[in-house]
Amino acid sequence: MTAHSHPTSTGTKRIIVTIQHPGHVHFFRHPIAELRSRGHEVHVFARESDVAIDLLEAYDIDHEVLAGASDSLVSMAAVQATYEAKLLARARRIDPDVITAIGGVAAAHVASVLRTTSVVFYDTEHATLVTKLAYPFADVICTPSCYRGEIGSKQVRYPGYHELAYLHPDRFEPDPTVLESLGLSPDDRFAVVRLSSWEASHDVGHGGFDDPREVIDRLEDAGVEVLLSAEGEPPAELANYAFETAPERLHDLLAYADVVLSEGATTAAEAAVLGTPAVYVNPLSLGYTTELESEYGLLFEYTGERRHVRGLERAVSVLEEPSETWTQRHQQLLSERIDVTEFVVAQLETHAKTPEPGRSTSTTNPTES
Repeated sequence: MTAHSHPTSTGTKRIIVTIQHPGHVHFFRHPIAELRSRGHEVHVFARESDVAIDLLEAYDIDHEVLAGASDSLVSMAAVQATYEAKLLARARRIDPDVITAIGGVAAAHVASVLRTTSVVFYDTEHATLVTKLAYPFADVICTPSCYRGEIGSKQVRYPGYHELAYLHPDRFEPDPTVLESLGLSPDDRFAVVRLSSWEASHDVGHGGFDDPREVIDRLEDAGVEVLLSAEGEPPAELANYAFETAPERLHDLLAYADVVLSEGATTAAEAAVLGTPAVYVNPLSLGYTTELESEYGLLFEYTGERRHVRGLERAVSVLEEPSETWTQRHQQLLSERIDVTEFVVAQLETHAKTPEPGRSTSTTNPTES
């Protein structure tokens, strides 16, 4: 199925968006605003996860929190069950025309019970539990064209990346005041290092970087300042490299960095679509990380046994390239990839079921705080 296989339907729709991760807030932020501006009723439900609720509040998105955070696989199952039960109860009252999510386990299950439409977006091939639980129940599954999985007739491929829903230049302009807030000047050269979790970093051969201290030393030797972002608390000896900024301002920082080194694929892809060269060091390869390297040379993926050493070598060599290299590659990417927000809105309007004639629409959302 192609991205343009259905004409856009008209009429006011009732749309439910479910949020279970901070990245989902970024992805749906502009589609929510666009759908509301077109007169649709949009109801946002969320589960507490890292800074997801902080982001919803920072972006002033009306929402209702249905479940708390989980800290283990056992509690995750319980939290998910609570979330789905509460979402089903809310959805029965709302009578939505479409339910959407990233991954979409709860969205697909609730939509199938209510016999309404679910549209899910996904880009992570190795998250097989999510795909096994969501895909059989979902009506439409939208993936980047580089996604390696063949899902069948439900799949809609599009030429873009999740990160272009919120970092496309039509949606995002970096704010240089982030530099001043961190004590940097526009002339300072700096690297952002993103560590996924300290357990993985110290679990040699299974995480990303073998030794975060060596990463910082090599970058400083190459003449750049280092800003460290970590999940959880960094070790005391590296604490002075960690920076504090509001979560919604991290993208401003990535846009101005000279290089980004990341154990997480999302941060690496965010940097790449902003035109900042990214080095991704992690055992797991993804369709979009591979494409951002092979097609655009804006991301460098190291997944093998020597990923730490090779990734560091690449980061240092990146710093020696002229900035025009990355500007040209960024322009090529933007010329060949779409504003994903437009695609999301079109899919939701197209696939939403047609409301019953004469159905009343409310002027406010029950999720308004």
